[in-house]
Amino acid sequence: MKMVMRSIRFLILLTASIFFAGELSAVTGWLNWRGADQNGKSPAKVSLPDSLDLEGKEHRWTYPVRGGGTPVAADGRLYAFGFYGETEDVEETLLCLDAETGKKIWEHTFADYISDIVYNRYAIGAPVIDAETGNVYVEATNGLVMAFSRDGKLLWEVSMMEEYGRLTFPNGRTGAPAVDGDIVVIHCITANWSTNGPARNRFYGFDKHTGELVWFSTPGVGPLDSSFSTPVFADLGDQRVFYAGTGCGNIVCVNARTGEAVWRFQLATGGVNSSVVLVGDDGLIAVHGKENVDTTAKGRLVRLKIPTEYPEELPLVLGAESEVWRNGEHVAFTSSPTLVGKRVYTTIATGSLLAVDIETGKTVWSEKMAPDQLHASPGYADGKLYVPMLDGVTHILKDRGAAAEIISSNEMGANCLGAPAFYNNRVYVFTKQGLHCFGDKKLKKVNYPEAASQGKPGSIAQIQLVPAEFAVGANDSQTFKVYGLDAAGRRVRDLTSDATFAKWNAPNAPRPSEVDATLSGNKLTRKGQGKLTTGNIQATVNGMTSVSRGRVVAGVGYNEDFESTPLILKDRDGVDVSPPPGTWLGAGPKWHIMEKDGGKIITNRLENLLWQRTMNFIGKSNMKSYTIEADVMTDGTRRVLSTVGVVNQRYLITLSGNQRLLEVSSNHERVKESVPFPVKPNTWYHLKTRVDTNPDGSGVVRAKAWAKGTGEPDAWTIESKQKKVHVRGAPGVFAFSPQSMKRVFIDNISISSNN
Repeated sequence: MKMVMRSIRFLILLTASIFFAGELSAVTGWLNWRGADQNGKSPAKVSLPDSLDLEGKEHRWTYPVRGGGTPVAADGRLYAFGFYGETEDVEETLLCLDAETGKKIWEHTFADYISDIVYNRYAIGAPVIDAETGNVYVEATNGLVMAFSRDGKLLWEVSMMEEYGRLTFPNGRTGAPAVDGDIVVIHCITANWSTNGPARNRFYGFDKHTGELVWFSTPGVGPLDSSFSTPVFADLGDQRVFYAGTGCGNIVCVNARTGEAVWRFQLATGGVNSSVVLVGDDGLIAVHGKENVDTTAKGRLVRLKIPTEYPEELPLVLGAESEVWRNGEHVAFTSSPTLVGKRVYTTIATGSLLAVDIETGKTVWSEKMAPDQLHASPGYADGKLYVPMLDGVTHILKDRGAAAEIISSNEMGANCLGAPAFYNNRVYVFTKQGLHCFGDKKLKKVNYPEAASQGKPGSIAQIQLVPAEFAVGANDSQTFKVYGLDAAGRRVRDLTSDATFAKWNAPNAPRPSEVDATLSGNKLTRKGQGKLTTGNIQATVNGMTSVSRGRVVAGVGYNEDFESTPLILKDRDGVDVSPPPGTWLGAGPKWHIMEKDGGKIITNRLENLLWQRTMNFIGKSNMKSYTIEADVMTDGTRRVLSTVGVVNQRYLITLSGNQRLLEVSSNHERVKESVPFPVKPNTWYHLKTRVDTNPDGSGVVRAKAWAKGTGEPDAWTIESKQKKVHVRGAPGVFAFSPQSMKRVFIDNISISSNN
């Protein structure tokens, strides 16, 4: 019997070791949209097709999914970020296919919610594969970041919009996550809270295993545009860094392990969307399509001489002396350059492909490919350039020295917005109608180089408290970890058991504060709702310290009438006001608390036309089955009013003054339903909303509104049935004052359980 039990235990341990080895074994392939060298060039020595003819002999398969980006591949599997549908049925997807046959292995679909995306501008981005684990990371167009195992298990997700105030834009440009070491980097514009409240281009580094926020970084200045430039990683001295363009027109260098801003260079007056390429140890090539900072001309391709050692004083601002050369023929808004040997290839806005000498910056040749170009970037493999164009034609060329030779040009049947991907002896091209695979009938597997080791960590020189930012709601808790890092920022080991934790304020803090929650060891607990407060937690190990900032946010049991808020400021008209609750995301510059109708209320500010529309989250994204209600009112006249409302579980429920409607929407082009409601100016209404979910995944969004002071009606004013309901989401408030003409007012906000 003992022998049998030992055998069983041995089999269990053996099975477990095989399972975890499979989960954690390294993978190689086309792991990110730019390839192993992060420059669009394939290192594989394999024959690839000279034609991408959908009716030709080298067309292997087409999968009917729409996309505007680039698939990635490893371990015989192809991962594609795409979408299905036309109108109400639009859903994005992360799709796993057999890379050879195109057969579906698994799929995860996700619907848009409360974004500004229009005209099906979805899936303009790419997944990324972690070389160490084989896990796959993707960011949905509205900022939902997800991590999957290679077999399709959802490991973690983070709603950047609801947790960090990520902004969305009608163009839908999302880009790709980037993974390096233990960190997944997300690039976006956020309007968060406190010092991170103003809208800025930021980078967020998440633990790739857990989804906990490790660091956040604001390396630039105020943005004029969005940016989806994908980070490019390299070593700088003994530090690991990445380089990227930003919405404020800079090229930035950021420490990939700590988020420390290292240097920046102002390239343009608008956003830089293209990814950069690195040349040797001290060269960086970048392109943009906005107005230059030193001329009125638009666009330029530049080579910069960048630092080769980690600067002592940070951040360093590079000046004009860092520009080695510029090429003014380039206006490229979103296409990224491809580096091959001593030449860089770029498609520009006028539809031409240019070859530029990287030593002189001179254009060697230019080939007209299409009327114009947007997003798509060239790729290089098997001695050939594969060049998708916006008009749906993909060209294959060879660089013959002084000129280009066009080998073939093929209609793909729909717009091409992404770069080609190369895996084994296959070429993959995404269009807005399908994902296509081309190559020889006989598969030839390629041995791709393994990711370079980042070296063994040294002795502990600093500590890192994770998460770097946190939020706790009603009856909620947060557990902290402390990692010891070496001088280069590499993780040495977990030091949580050696650390002491305390609530902390900076010595020169103008308004000291602390989170209204109980700290015991490395765990922060909030019982009940508590006050909406902000504060810091500090960890200490052997004299080394690290700080995490956090907030107590609204949850079930939240009630706010603003009466206890002292009015400590004056607005531009001399009226006594106070800032909004400090835990509301992005609300600082957009709302004021003030006196009205004998009490205190909150109102949107109209000083800036950019603030005419604001949506601000006040709770956590994992909340569900709650009722949010408030008193709401719009200023105005019979003809000119505004829109006011709340957010409940990723649905926007509003009283639209100009249209005289009670409306339920998510994305306005996907979910939008309304009923007439006689909104009058300067009249208080009570708005009550809830979302109910059915076992089959369907649900109903319910709302009712009535004049304040009158009896609540028994029936719901609107009941919007959803085939696939959003099952969770943060509560929030909403205001839209067209042309910043008429304010809205909100009072007596409450959140209760549907039960």
